[in-house]
Amino acid sequence: MDLKEIRDRARALTQSSCRVCPVCDGRVCAGQVPGMGGAGTGLSFQNNVTALKAVSLNTRLVHRVHFPDTGTEIFGFKLKLPLMVGPIGGISFNLNSAMGEAEYQEAVAFGAVDAGIIAGTPDAVPIEVMKTGLAQAKALGGRAVPFIKPWEADQIKLKMEMSREAGCRVVCCDLDSIGLITLRIMGSPAYPKDLPELKAIIEAAHGLGLGFVVKGVMGLADTEACLAAGADGIIVSNHGGRVLDCVPGTAQVLPIIAGKFKGRIKILVDGGIRSGVDILKMLALGADAVMIGRPYAIAAIGGGREGVALYTGILRSQLEQAMIMTGCREIKDVSPAVIWSPDNPV
Repeated sequence: MDLKEIRDRARALTQSSCRVCPVCDGRVCAGQVPGMGGAGTGLSFQNNVTALKAVSLNTRLVHRVHFPDTGTEIFGFKLKLPLMVGPIGGISFNLNSAMGEAEYQEAVAFGAVDAGIIAGTPDAVPIEVMKTGLAQAKALGGRAVPFIKPWEADQIKLKMEMSREAGCRVVCCDLDSIGLITLRIMGSPAYPKDLPELKAIIEAAHGLGLGFVVKGVMGLADTEACLAAGADGIIVSNHGGRVLDCVPGTAQVLPIIAGKFKGRIKILVDGGIRSGVDILKMLALGADAVMIGRPYAIAAIGGGREGVALYTGILRSQLEQAMIMTGCREIKDVSPAVIWSPDNPV
């Protein structure tokens, strides 16, 4: 099995819900929500890709970095590379039932662990989607991160308790899902949280012995609020461009957030990351780790557990090569100095 076979099979199974384009950049699927496209014109999805593409790297070749170490630790997880698989639920709804929900969640969760990383498990309507993901997490000894949508507080606490029972050590609330059309279509919209509400939820998580991460942060004010509420981390994300048209790419806002908050709170990022070079770019822009969504859906649908592990292996090889070419021995050596600009030539 190789990546071409995986992509060809996924293209046949997903049909019109995903064209499995040569570059997953949101142009062909603009406005296809439900589906895998971006909201409205698809510009937010496209901005993620184009913003990251615009970042150039400095090369450094006079050094002794022969075998770089791509490993890192995040939220107590030791990872072979600073990467988490993004949670995608509702395969029947968004991807024409290209794969069964349980089969998909198993492929992603186990394939990620096979490759030395972790996956996020999704929350969706109905609750069976989350139960399916948590079953995989439990089978893996809690080596996964459950994502919980911003429902009412009592439902969030229930799902945090379910996560703890599955052996998980950290949960994530994707606040950006308040804009998901799919939830409104299903009659279960999610809601924003003000600072007191968010703080109460995070205190409840900590009371259960769980770390808490907030996804969907795209600015300094929300980062400050998450820090004030006691969050252990944030994920800089515009939900893959699926919730609001005409917002900037995450690579544009990440360095602004990291410039003020790096070291004060763990910072992850998603959006338009397609290669190991892209991972290096995001780390250089200030992320502690990254998350990738859509390409893993293709890997799982086209190749199952093996496809997820294979794609991860490719990303790791690409990241190693990029680290050699930029003179980075370890992940902690990746810094803004890696980014080329007229003011920062090596």
